[in-house]
Amino acid sequence: MSYCVNCGVELDGALTECPLCNTPVINPRELSRQKKQSPYPEEKGTVESVRRKDLGILTTSILGATAVSCGILNLLVFTGAPWSLTVIGACLLLWVMMIPLVIYSRQSVYLSLLLDGVATGLYLFILSFLTADRSWLWGLGIPIVILVTVLAELLTICIRHLPSSFLTNALYVVSVIGLLCLGLELLIDRYVSGNIALSWSAVVLTVVGVVDVLLITVLSRRRLRNEGRRRLHF
Repeated sequence: MSYCVNCGVELDGALTECPLCNTPVINPRELSRQKKQSPYPEEKGTVESVRRKDLGILTTSILGATAVSCGILNLLVFTGAPWSLTVIGACLLLWVMMIPLVIYSRQSVYLSLLLDGVATGLYLFILSFLTADRSWLWGLGIPIVILVTVLAELLTICIRHLPSSFLTNALYVVSVIGLLCLGLELLIDRYVSGNIALSWSAVVLTVVGVVDVLLITVLSRRRLRNEGRRRLHF
């Protein structure tokens, strides 16, 4: 015997609803057999990934619009000085640096570093129009850009073509830092006074020499190398 859950009237086994109150007749055993449906979708939705080409177009549009807008403001509104050159040059420099990231990922790293150096030199050339004297550009600015670009290329060659590990990369980086400090002091002394005399870069070179000797010693001794890897977790 079964009874209506609403009004309690006795029901016939063949009925699908109560004849008195029209309440549906549900067999509890049938409920346990039915598959429980989750209120959430079972299939995971997918979102189309952004293409590198789209990112390149977006980056170019933003930087181009910024440069053009500042140029128009400089020509029509704020005409006192060519300040827009700094913004235009910065946009150009950022665009060149973003080429291997969002525009052309297959570009050689050596070419990327070279283009970055050229773009930086061009930016300094643009900034020279805002100064009364341009001697700093050819006497100090461009030489420093060339120095940094050459050392960046050298460091990349060492990391990519020589034995590479945490210790060897540290050796390459420390050595390049020493060369950079030496070159900067020589260029600054030549531009400022014309006399070349080592001072602070000599201290840096001394520290770099000590660190290089330490790293080379560790690299040459297998036990020291393994102990350093164990303690530093690399």
